[in-house]
Order: sequence, then structure tokens, then C-alpha cells
Amino acid sequence: MESHPQDTFFSQFINDKRYEPQDIEAIEKTVAKLTDISSDRDRPGMLLGKIQSGKTKTFIGIIGLAFDRGFDAAIILTKGTKALSKQTIERISKEFEELTHRDLLQAYDVMTKPENLMGYEISQKLIFVAKKQPDNIARLIKTFSQEQFKNKNVLIIDDEADYASVGFKRTKEEGIESNTTTKQIDELRKLIQKSSFLQVTATPYSLYLQPESIELHGLEYRPIKPAFTQLVPINKSYIGGDYYFNDSLDENNLASYLYVPIKKDELEILQKSDRRRFKVEEVLTSNAILSLRQAIIGFLVGGCIRRIQDEQEGLIPSKYSFLIHTESQKGAHAWQEEVITELYRQLQESALKESPICDKLISEAYEEFVLPINLESYYLPPKDKVATTVKAALAQGWLMITKVNSEKQIEELLDATGQLKLRTPLNIFIGGQILDRGVTISNLIGFYYGRRPKTYQQDTVLQHSRMYGFRPRKDLAVTRFYTEPAIYQAMKAMHECDTELRKSFEDINGDQSVVFIRKDEGGKIRACSPNKILLSRVNTLKPHKRLLPVGFQTNFASYLKTPIAAVDKYIQGKNVSIDNEEPFLIDVEDAIILIRKIQTTLLFKESGYDFDWDAYEAIIRYLSSLTKADSYKNKVWCLVRSNRNLSRSVAIGSHAKFSDAPDTTRTDGSVAKELAIETPVLILIKQNGEESRGWMGHPFYWPVLYAQHNLKTVIFSSETQDD
Repeated sequence: MESHPQDTFFSQFINDKRYEPQDIEAIEKTVAKLTDISSDRDRPGMLLGKIQSGKTKTFIGIIGLAFDRGFDAAIILTKGTKALSKQTIERISKEFEELTHRDLLQAYDVMTKPENLMGYEISQKLIFVAKKQPDNIARLIKTFSQEQFKNKNVLIIDDEADYASVGFKRTKEEGIESNTTTKQIDELRKLIQKSSFLQVTATPYSLYLQPESIELHGLEYRPIKPAFTQLVPINKSYIGGDYYFNDSLDENNLASYLYVPIKKDELEILQKSDRRRFKVEEVLTSNAILSLRQAIIGFLVGGCIRRIQDEQEGLIPSKYSFLIHTESQKGAHAWQEEVITELYRQLQESALKESPICDKLISEAYEEFVLPINLESYYLPPKDKVATTVKAALAQGWLMITKVNSEKQIEELLDATGQLKLRTPLNIFIGGQILDRGVTISNLIGFYYGRRPKTYQQDTVLQHSRMYGFRPRKDLAVTRFYTEPAIYQAMKAMHECDTELRKSFEDINGDQSVVFIRKDEGGKIRACSPNKILLSRVNTLKPHKRLLPVGFQTNFASYLKTPIAAVDKYIQGKNVSIDNEEPFLIDVEDAIILIRKIQTTLLFKESGYDFDWDAYEAIIRYLSSLTKADSYKNKVWCLVRSNRNLSRSVAIGSHAKFSDAPDTTRTDGSVAKELAIETPVLILIKQNGEESRGWMGHPFYWPVLYAQHNLKTVIFSSETQDD
């Protein structure tokens, strides 16, 4: 974008190296749409970014260009915390500092602004920052009710727009009612005669998908879009869900070392003190908190490795952070602080005494990083040098443990840039909900996450993902994400849902409607509004999506023989040899019978691993019903593969994970994708089930379902919910 002669406010952003050409283009497009397209009270504009991807930077640039294009004032509505409000006003003041000195612009926190602004001040460009709280919005309404503000052209920016400004809520007393803040924002927008409204968020579901009071047609619910949507450009250094949940599937990718599973029992132990399960004085040796101990020591070792690498390159060593977020209760935070503080104390003591246990723990943590560092050909410091540095860190107090569970604490801990201040080389933060939206934690190389609500809410859990953001590649080699398998799978499902919805939102002109379906009490599939989708058991179905059980053990041989023989007999009854690899069509009800027999042979005993067989059946029925050709209606392609010898677990680094690819990509997968055009494909893969490979010593079938190519994106929930 070329600067216009009148670009007094935006010219500084064009020359700012933080703003790349794609950022400038996005800002220009947004302001043009705000100016040219009616973004009225019912159809606002949308600035859609990813978690911690530079949304604030972008909307600040939008304000600058908007002022050059005829806007007189800007209102920024922030999440209702003093810390975020303070962070926003400080950042605005810094970005427009020169213009403020020249008396061209003034920025105010609405709660601390002068009661009566003078005409000289009102003639300047004005920015008001207000929390989404009744007293803040009331003060805005009072300000813009004054005569001198009536003709102002105002840009209203609703930051974290899905937080506190979504139209409705359900209460036990009153049922569905409008939020107080929503009513006030609506009143403010009616009051200002000339305004444009821009919503900013990374979690737009409640904004795009608020159900209307109309009957849904067929199986499709078309998300109601704002007047326009502008995506925040993603910098190449951004690390998000693609890295955590897609790249991590590739064993040759650095991301495959990222995830470390923890046990549900450990998370329960960290809720409160219970000496029957764990004694805090045994923190250095107890298996009850094995993963937490590995995580903390891994953070110490990984942080020291990175500092040594920095020194090797002649750089000033960076400071690093680790976040623990498992509970919302303050009592749990206090207990976790006690456990980690005692672990730190005992590590210091054992290092001082040159105890073998300290050397052993450091050595084990060091070995965890050897493969990923070598994979990227980074400098790997010698083990003895790392051990010496870790012991020096313990002796010299490099590690700071901070409990953060109140707004006051957050406010005290933020630095001038609005990030949690890293006071020492290694910093551990323990907290809950207060550490979500708007709080940035720099150089985060460890995240121990354990929030397990009864129902996972997409926007809430994604906002917990403080591990997303801009990350140096070298940091990733020592970065670890610790969580329970069930939580990991839920977050993966949310990432898939997020990705597919974004694709739908991006193509405004295309027919990219998303189908929302749910299994009801009777086991049938039916359309539903997005707010009926419960995300604790959700599947995102898209073309050629694979669905299969993972993490199971086979039943004892005596229990396997009958059902496996029944499956064999059915296949042979179709005049298909077990060794014949040609596909054949079967009725969907036959497919369900086969699935139910296989279900009895597979057991889920590992913590965090389960499989929803009812949902599997419902999805097969749904997919088989979609074809328009009568000859394929309620049919499923079936492929049989035999004599396979896949091991139950596969080692990635030193973290054992369960095998999840019984279907080979080049052969089974390619055949399935060729077949799955209008009709789904069910692959029945007969494994030999040898004990030497971790099974129970008897053959079994491993089912893999492929969705067809001609399928619109489906957000499917297997749980029921009252209408």
C-alpha cells in the first residue's frame, strides 16, 4: 500500500518493520470495508485471527488508517479486567506517542478521563478504552450523549468480541435473557449516529453461529456472517494448532516430540493434599507425580540448553517460562505451589550434596532433548556442561515460582508490553482462568495442562491455549506440552472444528455451509443449531476423514474366537476370500453388525483412551445415507486386509504412544480414497495380534472408516442435550 499525503496517523505503521506487506494489506482492506460497506448494528465487521497471532497489532493499525480516512474517534472495548484495560491503554499510548505530543490525538481510559473535555481536546482524534462492564459502558454513554460528540464519526472495536458481548445467556431464574453489557453496547451504538463496528476475536463461534428464531431447513445450518470478515495474516513464526495436532503426527517432524501424556490420577493428586496418595516429602521419588517432576526438571534442563545455545552464538541468553493450568480453584493452586516449591528445595539440596538422584534426573531430562535437537542439526551442548549449568541455576536461584490467581496479581506481574514479566532466567507460573485471554507469556517452553470440565467449550479451551503464539524454532526443540490423553484428543477435535469452520468463513461467495448434526435419544441423526453441539464428544467430519479406535487392548483369546469367527464367516459368505483385497458393497446394517462384533474384542483400559461405538455406528449410518444414487443408498464399501503385524505401541522419542495407523497410507489409504467418492469405506484390517507386539496372542479386526469425498463439513456430536 502506498502512503497518501493525508496519512498523518498511518504513515508510521507503513515504515514499522513489525508490519509486513500482508499486514498492511489486511489493514487497508478492513478500513475500506468499514468505510464502504454498511457494518450496522446487526451486521458488524469481523477481524478474525488465531490465538496470540497479532490481532491487537492489526487493529491498532486499523485505528491509525481509520483516522486518516475520516473517523474522528475510536472506542476499544476490552475484556473486563484492569490488567487488560491497562495493557491496552499503555500500548495505544506508546504506539501513538509522537502524535499525542503533537496534540493530534489523545487516548483515555474511560474511567479516568477528565470529567469535561475541553473543545481543544475534543477537536483532536480521540481513543477511549473501556472494559466490558456496566460502569465503563455507562460512562461511555454519558460521554457520547454530550452535544459536541453527536457528529463524531466513531469506530467501535470490540476486542475479544465473543467475551461478554454476545447477545444472550441462559439463567435458571429467567431462562434466556439478554446480557446487561450487550444491552448497553447496543444502546451506545444507537446513540452514536455515525459509527462502524468491528468485532475482533480468535474464537468466533458464538458470533457467527448464534441460532436465529427460524426453522432449520433439511440438514444445513448456514452460519450467519458479519457484513465482512477480514483474516489477520499469520506470520511464518506463528505456532498454533497445526503444529500441535497435525505436524505432530509426522515422526520426522520436530513437533512429534511435543506432546507428553500424563495420567488422570496425577491430575487428581494435584487438586488437593491427600497423604494417602502422595506425601509431599517424597516429591523427588514418588511415582504419583512422575510427569510433573519430569516436566519441571525438563524445563530446567531445556531452559539451560537454550541459554547455552544463545551464549554459543554470542547472544544475550533469554529467559524462559513454564505454565501450569490444571484447576480453577485457588486451593489447588496453593497446593501445586507447595509441591513444586518442595521439589525445587529438594533439588537444590541434592545438587549441593552431589546426590546421585540429582544427576540421574538431569541426565534423563537431557536425553529427552537429544533426538529433537539433532533432528534440526542445532548445537547440542555436552551433557556435563548442561548438568553444571542446571546445578548453578539451582544454587543461584534462577527458578522463580509464581502463583497467579487474582486480577491484582496479574496486574502486578505484567511488564510494560502487557506480558507476564520474566524476572529470572526460569519462571514457573501456576494459575487458572485469569491466565487466558489477552495475557501473553513470552518464551513459553512448557505447558502442563489439566482442565477437565464436564463439557468442553470450544472458545474457552482454545483461549486456554497459551502455548500458541510466535515461537523461535530453536525453542520448539525443548518445548513440551503435558496433558492427559482425553484432554489432548478433545483439543485436537476442537482444532479440527476450528480449521474447518475457518475454511467455511473464508469463502464468503462460495457454498461452504457447515452441517451441524446430533445423535438424539433414539439414536437417530438430526440437524441442530450450533449451540446444541456439546464438544466433549465431538467429531469433525470432512472429505476422507479417518475414524478408528486407538489405545485399546484386545480381549483374552477365549473371548475373541467367536466374534472373529463370525466376522470371517460373513466375509466368506460374500464369496470374498480373507486374502482377497478387492472391495465389495455391503448394507449399512450389516456393517453395524460387524462393528458390534468387533467392539466386543477391543478393550479400553488405559487412562484417557476410550471410543464412542454408538457415535461410530451413527456416523456410518449418516454417511451411507448421503448418496443420491439408489444403488449406493445405505451401502458401505468394505475392504478386507489380513496378516498384518502392527505393534500396539510406537515409540516416538522415549514417549510410548499407541499405534494409530493400521491402514498404510500408500496402499490401503489410497485405495480407500479412490473408492470413497459418494459412499463411505470401511476397512477391516485383520491383525495377527502377537504377544511379542503387545497384544493378547490372537488375531483381531481393526476397523477404519473413511468418509466420502463428496461430503460437506459436518460438526457431529454424539451426546444428547435438551432442546
